[in-house]
Amino acid sequence: MINPALTIRTGRLILTPVGGADLPDLRAIKADPQVFAVMLGGVRNYAETAEDLARDVIAWGRHGFGMWAIRETVNRRFAGITGLDYRPDGRGVALRFALWPDAQGRGLAKEAAFAALRFGHENAGLPRIVAVARESNFGSRMVLGGIGMHEAETFEQRGYTMILYESLL
Repeated sequence: MINPALTIRTGRLILTPVGGADLPDLRAIKADPQVFAVMLGGVRNYAETAEDLARDVIAWGRHGFGMWAIRETVNRRFAGITGLDYRPDGRGVALRFALWPDAQGRGLAKEAAFAALRFGHENAGLPRIVAVARESNFGSRMVLGGIGMHEAETFEQRGYTMILYESLL
């Protein structure tokens, strides 16, 4: 049962904490290289996606924040994911988002990411939230800047220059 207090409604979206019913949608989006190749951990197979989901469900109980499934309000179509998760490199709690290509370019990523960022600060009490994007990923960088996050540092990861953004309370 999803705690209704963890569901976020925006102008065009409904964000619900990920759960077992989302596995088919998560499996599809995380297996798509067009969407997930630039994500931390890259493209995921079925077993990896199921493991990710188990960790995400546990995170909600343990930390009071986690990943949301993004659905469009009008048709309830799965558009992608957004959320907050501890980075494995110790850089902090990170905002993440990934949307299907047909959901991109309409401001949905910005709407969902801003809702997740706001939840992190206001509901989860996180004083600092980071996000990381490849220097060449202008779409993600526009979203992060557009929701008020600021460039804080650059670093190299797997041969790519990465930009760390941060939002401070």
